[in-house]
Amino acid sequence: MEVNPGIKRTAAMIVLRHSEEFLLLKRNKEPNAGCYVPIGGKLEPYERPIDTAIREAYEEAGLRIGKEQLKYAGVLSESSPTNYNWLCFIYIVDIGRIPPPPCNEGTLEWIAFQDIPQVPTPPTDWQIYQYLMRQQTFALDAVYNEAMKMTEMREEISGEVWRF
Repeated sequence: MEVNPGIKRTAAMIVLRHSEEFLLLKRNKEPNAGCYVPIGGKLEPYERPIDTAIREAYEEAGLRIGKEQLKYAGVLSESSPTNYNWLCFIYIVDIGRIPPPPCNEGTLEWIAFQDIPQVPTPPTDWQIYQYLMRQQTFALDAVYNEAMKMTEMREEISGEVWRF
C-alpha cells in the first residue's frame, strides 16, 4: 500500500517493563536502525491500536499479552518534511524478567532506566520513558527538519515545549 507523501503512518508500540528495566529492541533495519526502541509496528487495515500492540508483542517477543494487562501510556505524533511522519499509540505492560527472546527485527535487551541516556535511542524516547516511570499519560508532538533533526517537541496536555 502506497502512502501519499506527508501522510502519517499509524503504529502502536508496547513498552515491556520489569521494575526499572525495559526490554528494548536494538533495531537492525530502518527506521531507527541501531537504536534501542520498544517493540511495535504499523496498524494493519481495520486493526485497532491495542490489537496491534498485542500482535507485535507476540510476533517480536513471543509474548502473549491480554488487553487487561496493557495500560495505555500516551500518543506520539512525529512530523517532518521527509517521509518520516508517524502517529504512534504507546502502551506499557509489566512483565517478569525473562531471558530476551530471539527477534527477527533485531536484538532484544534489558536496559535499566538510568542507562537509557547512554544507549542510542530515537530523540523522542527519553521523554517517553520519563513519563512512563512517573506513570503519567502523555501526548507528544515532535517536529523534525529536513536533516531529520528534532527541532521541537510539545507536550499537548501541559503545553510544555522543548526546542532543540
